Amino acid sequence: MSVQVEKLEHNMAKLTIEAPAEDLEKSIQKAYQKLKGRINIPGFRKGKAPRQLIEKMYGPEVFYEDAANDLIYQAYASALDETEEEIVSRPKISVTQLEKGKPFIFTAEVALKPEVELGKYKGVKVTKTDTSVSDSEVEEELKREQKRNGRQVEVTDRPVKMDDIVNIDYAGTIEGVPFEGGTAQGHRLTIGSHQFIDNFEDQIVGKQAGEEFDVTVTFPEDYHAEDLQGEEAVFHVKLNTIWEMQLPELDDQFAEDYSEYSTLEEYRDAIRERIGKGKENEAKAKKEDEAIKAIVADSNMDIPDAMIETEAERLFEQSDRRFGQQGLSMEQYMNYTGMTKDMVMDQMKAQARINIESRLVLQAVAKAEDLQASDEEVDEEIGKLAEAYRMEADQLKDAMGDEELKEIRRDVEMRKAADLVVAESKETEGGSASKSDESGIEKKAAPKKKLFNKKDES
Repeated sequence: MSVQVEKLEHNMAKLTIEAPAEDLEKSIQKAYQKLKGRINIPGFRKGKAPRQLIEKMYGPEVFYEDAANDLIYQAYASALDETEEEIVSRPKISVTQLEKGKPFIFTAEVALKPEVELGKYKGVKVTKTDTSVSDSEVEEELKREQKRNGRQVEVTDRPVKMDDIVNIDYAGTIEGVPFEGGTAQGHRLTIGSHQFIDNFEDQIVGKQAGEEFDVTVTFPEDYHAEDLQGEEAVFHVKLNTIWEMQLPELDDQFAEDYSEYSTLEEYRDAIRERIGKGKENEAKAKKEDEAIKAIVADSNMDIPDAMIETEAERLFEQSDRRFGQQGLSMEQYMNYTGMTKDMVMDQMKAQARINIESRLVLQAVAKAEDLQASDEEVDEEIGKLAEAYRMEADQLKDAMGDEELKEIRRDVEMRKAADLVVAESKETEGGSASKSDESGIEKKAAPKKKLFNKKDES
């Protein structure tokens, strides 16, 4: 196999890859073995017709498509190993010669990693962030822990009040006609949570268990279901059960029962330390984000569109997997938000450019400062991954290819570069920059299951 590289404008290149005729013949034979069972030839049972007879009847091209796909996959992978260029996009493939008995030739148009003209990366200005922890923050967290450890007790001797938890059946209608998603049985609802639209929950306050009544609400004009926008709906509600939360006292016994500490004061100190560490981590991430943005703004690089498109596709696939873990899909997300695939990809491309610029400048800083990842640091990263995957570190390392190990090494070096630019940055008083979200779309909410919920949380 041979590969020739032709450099194009804007960090693009065309690879011309040639595989010998004998490799093409092997792929055609492989395609024949794969497809022969689907081809009908009079006088032969399926899968028994000779290849020469099939080619005579249907033409030699009958196996070309499958053979080409197979050979492209093999030859392109070999070409990547052979070329010294760092390819950073998926290839755009064009077949230029496909004929039995002749070499198989195709081209792959790819993006090459851009060179970075690195700007100032030491002493960049970042916003000073207050990481002190107030007494009120500690008390708020302590009260959240108190609430988490409360117990629900059924109430039978009084009506519903705010913060109660109720079990209800409801059936909604608009002008007497039921609508989709407006009916449920045995729904648990915390009064005052504003889970439902308008003043639905307020109208349950004061009702007794076992009581049936009507609740009237108006859907917002900007409600996500267009057919319900601005509509007045009546819900017939049956109040099945009322519970209240009984909270434990905040004392030394609480600390002993619900933490690893023996006194409430020790528990408060631990909470203060935990909040402080969280703030410090957030401040470091914010400084890193601001510093990298400043370095990008002061650097030059020519990023090819194909590189951005490849990264955007990766982000799209990543988001699809994340939605899948929540029982949703990108298609459902797009239907809910009214977005098209092109609109989502435009968002992804904007985030893709940010990701690529950040990676390139950090790699450039690592190179300029000769920041290298030691074998011990790489093994430490593999150990963390192995723990996440519940595998032995040696087993995971053995399963990794050379490119995956190189990627881990690059990640360690970029982290070192990020730590360096943060350590060398200069804090200033004033505004702040928000940290970019990797997916580009997680800031938008995913729909809740109940159609008429006002607040949709991802």
